[in-house]
Amino acid sequence: MKKIIALLVFLTIGFVSCKTSEKEKNKEISKLEIAKQYYKALDNSDGAILKTLLTDSLLTKETDYDYEQTFLRDIYIEEWLKWDSVFNPKYKTLVITQENEIVKAKITKNDKRINFLHKEPTVWNAVIRFNNDKISSIERTNVVFNEKVWVENRTKLLSWIDENHPELNGFINDQTKSGGIKFLKAMELYENKK
Repeated sequence: MKKIIALLVFLTIGFVSCKTSEKEKNKEISKLEIAKQYYKALDNSDGAILKTLLTDSLLTKETDYDYEQTFLRDIYIEEWLKWDSVFNPKYKTLVITQENEIVKAKITKNDKRINFLHKEPTVWNAVIRFNNDKISSIERTNVVFNEKVWVENRTKLLSWIDENHPELNGFINDQTKSGGIKFLKAMELYENKK
C-alpha cells in the first residue's frame, strides 16, 4: 500500500511539473507570437490589433541616437500609426527569437518616405519587453542607416519646399496623419518639379 501511495505521489509531482513546464513553454510562445503580431499589425497599419498588444504606454528607444520617447497607447495608434500609414510602410521580420522574458528581432522597413530620403530600406535590431504579456517597450539598436544620404536629401527637400511651397513648412516634425500627408505632398511636388 505504501508503494502505491509513493508511486501516486511521484506521478502527481511529475504530472504537475510537466503541466508547469508546458505553461512556461506556452508563455514563451505567447510573447514571441505577440511580437510577431505587433510587426504584422504595423505592416498592415492595424490600430485595432495594436491596441490589444500594447500596455497603456509604450517606451521607444533608439539606442544608437540616444533617443527615447514614451507614447500613450492611444496616441501611438491615433497619431504615430496613422502618420506612418500615409507612407505605405512595409515591415519585414528577418529574425525573431525569445530569450527568457524578452523578444529579440531583426527588422527591415521601407516606405515612400524612407525610399525618398534614404534610397534603401532601414534595418535594425529590436529588443521587445513585456508587462503582463503586453508590449511595454521597444529598443532599436544597430540601425543600418546612411545618415549622410538622409540629411542631404532632407535638406534639399526642405530648401526647395521653403522656396516653392512655404504653405507646407513644418511637415518634417509633424508626426500626425495631416503632417504625413503634407510630407507626402512635399515629396511628390519635389519629385515632379520641372
